[in-house]
Amino acid sequence: MTDTQTLIENRPASVATLFLERVEKTPDIEAYRYPVAPASGGPEEWRSFTWAQAAQHVFAIAAGLMDLGVRPEERVAIASNTRVEWIISDLAVLCAGAATTTIYPSTNADESAFILGDSDSKVLIAEDASQLAKARERRAHLPHLAHVVVIKASDAQDLDGDGWVLSLEELEKRGQAYLEKHPECINETVAGIAPPQLATLIYTSGTTGRPKGVRLPHDAWAYMAKAIASTGLIGAEDVQYLWLPLAHVFGKVLTAGQIEVGHVVAVDGRVDKIIENLPVVKPTYMAAVPRIFEKVYNGVAAKAREGGPAKYKIFQWAAEVAREYGRVSQENRRASGNPSVPFGLAAKHAVADKLVYVKLREAFGGRLRACVSGSAALAPEIGYFFSGAGIHILEGYGLTESSAASFVNPGEAYRTGTVGKPLPGTEVRIAEDGEILLRGPGIMQGYHGLPDKTAEVLEPDGWFHTGDIGELSDDGFLKITDRKKDLIKTSGGKYIAPAEVEGQFKAVCPFISNVMVIGANRNFCTALFALDEPTIMGWAKENGLAGVSYAEVVASPQVNDLMGGYVARVNEGLQKWQTIKKYRVLPRDLDIEHGDLTPSLKLKRPVVEREFKDLIDDMYAGTREA
Repeated sequence: MTDTQTLIENRPASVATLFLERVEKTPDIEAYRYPVAPASGGPEEWRSFTWAQAAQHVFAIAAGLMDLGVRPEERVAIASNTRVEWIISDLAVLCAGAATTTIYPSTNADESAFILGDSDSKVLIAEDASQLAKARERRAHLPHLAHVVVIKASDAQDLDGDGWVLSLEELEKRGQAYLEKHPECINETVAGIAPPQLATLIYTSGTTGRPKGVRLPHDAWAYMAKAIASTGLIGAEDVQYLWLPLAHVFGKVLTAGQIEVGHVVAVDGRVDKIIENLPVVKPTYMAAVPRIFEKVYNGVAAKAREGGPAKYKIFQWAAEVAREYGRVSQENRRASGNPSVPFGLAAKHAVADKLVYVKLREAFGGRLRACVSGSAALAPEIGYFFSGAGIHILEGYGLTESSAASFVNPGEAYRTGTVGKPLPGTEVRIAEDGEILLRGPGIMQGYHGLPDKTAEVLEPDGWFHTGDIGELSDDGFLKITDRKKDLIKTSGGKYIAPAEVEGQFKAVCPFISNVMVIGANRNFCTALFALDEPTIMGWAKENGLAGVSYAEVVASPQVNDLMGGYVARVNEGLQKWQTIKKYRVLPRDLDIEHGDLTPSLKLKRPVVEREFKDLIDDMYAGTREA
C-alpha cells in the first residue's frame, strides 16, 4: 500500500476532527484573512484569525447551536455571501455534529422557503436583513425553523419579541455560557461523529423544477481533504484567495483541503472586488470558473485596444505567441518530459513577456503559482493563452454529487483542454454511450427524500452516472466533450457538442460575454450572442457610436457586421454541419438575476431558449424542421 493510499484509507471520520487536529497542531499560525471597512471611512483593511482564534468562534457557535437544541444530523441552513463568518459557521455546524444546508443568497423567498422546508432546517444563519426578510415572509409555513441567526448584528431585529431572531454575536455568548457548564461538549460530540452521518445538504440549481438536495456525509469531506492534500498542488506556505460561492460545492471543497494542509485563505465573495483584491492579497493559488478568466482576457484585450492600433497589434501578436508557446511546451513535456520550445519561439516569448505577460501576472498579484478552473469548460485557446503568459490554469472536474473534486490536472504536467486525472481513491469508467461514471468516497448518499431520482443516477454497486460525455487518454487524462443532455442532434442526424463551438467563439471574440449554439432537431445551427457591456461600449466609442446606449449599440448594423466577421472566422475551422448559419445579438447580457445562469455561472439553456424564443423562431422562419 502506498503512502497516499494509507493517508486516505486511514482518514478520520469528519472534517470536524481534522479541524480540531489542525488547531492543536498550529494554533498560532494564520488561518483566515478577511476585509473590514474602517469606521472612519477610507480604504478597507485586511484582518486575520489564527487557527486558535478561529476555533474560539467555531466552538462558541457550535455550543450555541447545542444550546438552541440542535442535535446531530439536524440541519442548520446558511444563506450568505462568501465571507469568513460563513466558514466559521459551517465549521461550527460540523463540530456540533449537525448538517449544513447551503442556500445561495440570490435565491428568492419562495425557493429559499422550499429548501428550508424540504431540509427540515431547524436554524437559519442569515447574512443580513434581506436574508432574514425571506425567512420571515414564509415563517408560517416553516414550523421546523426554530431560530434565525443574523450575521450582521444591526440587522438582527426580533420584531415578534419571541426570541426567533438573534445575532451571531448573541449566539456566541450563549455558546460561551454553555461551554462553561459543559466544557467537553465539543470534543465529545466530534468524537461521536460517524463517517456516514449527514454533514451537508447542497441543493442543485436545476434548470427546471425544484432543486434536489444532495446528501454528502462527513466521510466525503474527510476524504476530499486528504485526497486534495495528497495531490501536492497546495502546501502550507500557500495563500489562497477564496471568492467562490460557498453555497456551491466547488467553494465548499476548498475549505476542506485548506484545513488538512493548513495554508492561509483570504476570504471575500464580492466578485466586483476580485481585480482590486488580487494585488493586495497577492495569492499563490486561486480557484475560479472559466467566466472569470474570459473576463480577464477580454479586459486585457479591451485595454490594449484603447491604447491605439499599435498597442492593440502588439497585444494580438503577444496573445498568439502565448498560445503557441503554451501549446508547444505542453506537447513537448508530454512527448519527452522536457517543456523547452524552439529557439525562435523562445526569443519571441521573451519579448512578449516584457511587453505584455509581466503586466498580466502583476494584475494577479505577482505571486500566482497556479489557478484551478472548474464548474464549466474552459475554452482551450483561453487556457493556452494564460499558460503561455505564465498563469497556469489547472482544469478540474467534479459535480455536487461527487463533492466537487473528482479530477484535477497534475501540476506542471497539466494539459490544457483536459480535466486531468482522478483524485486518489476515485474510480472512473466510460460507458458505451460515452457517459462518465464515477465511484469513490466522495460520491453522494443520494438525493434527499427522492429515492426514485437517486436510483436513476446511482447504481447499487456505487457507480454514479454523471450525465457528462468524455474520453480517457491512454495515460488517464479525462477530456469532457459535453453534457449528455446538451448534445445537439440535427435533423440530418449529426451530433454536435455546443460547448465546443461556443468555446471557439469565446477564444477569438473579445466582445462575447455569453454565447449559446442552437440546432437540436433543426436542419442547421444558429447562435445567440450576449456581449460584454464595457468592452463593446469601448469599441462603440471608436466606431462612430459614442453616446449611444448599450441596447442601441448591440442592435446596430455595425455590431451585426462585427459579429458576422467572427462567425465567418470560427466557421472556417468547423465541420460543415457545425457551422453557424444565422445569429442574433441579444439586447442584454445573460445573468443570474434573470435566471439565465446558475449561481456558478453555468448557462441554463432551456431558460434562455424560452426567453428568446422569438429571436430563435425568426432565425428558422421558412425552414423545414425535423
